[in-house]
Amino acid sequence: MTKTDIIKAAFKVWGRDLYRTTSLTQIAQELGVSKPALYRHFKDKNELLDAMYTSFFDDISSFIREGYDQAASMENRQESGLAMMRTISEYYIRNREAFAFSLIQIYNSLDRKHINNEFRERGIDFGRLTERKNGDAIYPLKMQLGMGTLIFCIAQFHRHGPKAGGLAPGGWQEPTGELAGEPAEDQVEHVLGEIEGRITKGLGLDAEKVAALDYLALDELAAGNVHEETESNILLKAVAGAVAEAGPWDASMEMVARRSGLSKSGLYAHFKNRQDMLAQLFISELVSLVNSAKAQIENSCVSEEQLYLAIISIVHHLRSRPEILVAIDWIKTRRLDLGKEVHSRLYGIIKEIKLEAIQAYDQDLLVWIAQWILFMIINTLALWPLKQEEGSACAGHSKAWANNAAEVPNESFRILFRFIALGLEGLN
Repeated sequence: MTKTDIIKAAFKVWGRDLYRTTSLTQIAQELGVSKPALYRHFKDKNELLDAMYTSFFDDISSFIREGYDQAASMENRQESGLAMMRTISEYYIRNREAFAFSLIQIYNSLDRKHINNEFRERGIDFGRLTERKNGDAIYPLKMQLGMGTLIFCIAQFHRHGPKAGGLAPGGWQEPTGELAGEPAEDQVEHVLGEIEGRITKGLGLDAEKVAALDYLALDELAAGNVHEETESNILLKAVAGAVAEAGPWDASMEMVARRSGLSKSGLYAHFKNRQDMLAQLFISELVSLVNSAKAQIENSCVSEEQLYLAIISIVHHLRSRPEILVAIDWIKTRRLDLGKEVHSRLYGIIKEIKLEAIQAYDQDLLVWIAQWILFMIINTLALWPLKQEEGSACAGHSKAWANNAAEVPNESFRILFRFIALGLEGLN
C-alpha cells in the first residue's frame, strides 16, 4: 500500500458518500487495512487532506491545460470563458469523486485567492480569461454566474446518476447512494450541451420585455415584504444559529437549547429528535421563501416581472435573516439525510411556484429550475464579501459574510435576473 493508493481510496470514499464528511476509518475499510496502517504514511487526517488537495489540483490542471491554452488564445472573452467552462464541466462530469471532494473542500471554502494561486502555480491563470480593460466589472462577474450554473448542473447530474437525459430532469429521482458506472460519451456530450445552453440562454424569456422592466418600481413593490416573527420562528432561528455555528451534522439539541433558553427536554415538546429539528428548519424556511415569492408573483401578470419579483423577494428575506441564510447555504453543497418523506415535501413546496413563461414545463423541471434559482441567489449573496476584500479574514467565516450580504446592491440581482432569464446573451 502506497500513499497514492491511500489518496485514491480517499477520493473514492468522498465520491461514494457524496456531500458527507469522510473519516480515516472509512478509508482504512475501503483499503481493507487497519487504521494504524494509514499512520505509517500520513500522521493525521489533515496531512491526508493536504495530499488530496495537491492531487486534486495536479489532476484537474493536467486535464484542462489544453482547453485553457485554447481559451486564452481567443480574442472574444465570452467565447473563451464558455470554452473554459466547457472544459471544466467535462472534467467534473467524468470525475465524480473529484467533484464531490472539490465541492466541499475546495470551492466551499470561499478562499478564492488560495484556489487561484494553486492554479497559477500550475500554469493556469483564470484572470487572463476574465480581465476587463474598463476597470472593475460590475458584480457578479459573468464567469461567476457561469461557474455557479456549471456546479449546480453537475451536482444534479451526479445526484441522479449517469442515465439518459441525466441533466434534463424529466425522470427526477430521490438522491441515491453509490452510483455505478461512468457516463457514456453521448451522455457526456448531452450534459455539456445542456449546461452550455443554460449558461448562454437561461430560461429563454422575452428579451424585449426584460429590457423594458422598471426595476425601481418593482423593487419598491417587493420592499413591503416583511417577515413575521412568531414563537415557532424564534425557536427555528435558534436552530439556524446552531447550524450556522457548527454545520448541519454537528448542530446539537444542546446548542439549540442554549440559544433558545429552553432546556433540552423542553425541546422535545417541539421536535421528535435532531433529524426532525433540522427537517422542520429547512421545510419551514423553504415554505417561507416560497410564500414570499408567491405573494410577489401575484402582483403582476407579466412573466418577466413575476420572475424578478420572486427573486428580489427571496433576496429581501435572506438579507434580513443572516442565521437562516447560512443554514440554507448548506443546501448548496450538502445532501442532508432528512428522510424520503421530507425530500418529497421539500420538492412539493418548490413545485408550487409556477411562472406563466414556464408553465409548459413538467413538475420535475420546475423543481430543477426553482432549485437553480435559489442556488444562484445564495451564491451571489455568499461571494459578495470576496469582491470587497478577497482573502480577508471575514471570507472564511460564514456568519460574517451572511451579515455582510445586506450590502449586496439590488443592481447585482438585476444582473442575476437577466442571466437567469436570458443567459449570458442577456448581459451583452
